[in-house]
Amino acid sequence: MSHKQQHMANKKPNPDNRSDNKDLIQENVQNTIENIEASHDALEFATEEEKRNIEKKNKRRNQSLQAMRDEIKEEARYQDY
Repeated sequence: MSHKQQHMANKKPNPDNRSDNKDLIQENVQNTIENIEASHDALEFATEEEKRNIEKKNKRRNQSLQAMRDEIKEEARYQDY
């Protein structure tokens, strides 16, 4: 067995530490909201094509926000156990 193979065989996976997941997700929610707000400011100066692209991106951002909020709820339930 090569040194690399031996190292990989001895490597243990990291434990599942979910203690700060809710906070990290909340930070991502805040960053996404800030990006949406900044994009609204950019719309004022955007070309029609740029406006369409910004709107598409904001639609994806809003979908991500909902998914992150659902994940925060799931993490809160996990931490209650």
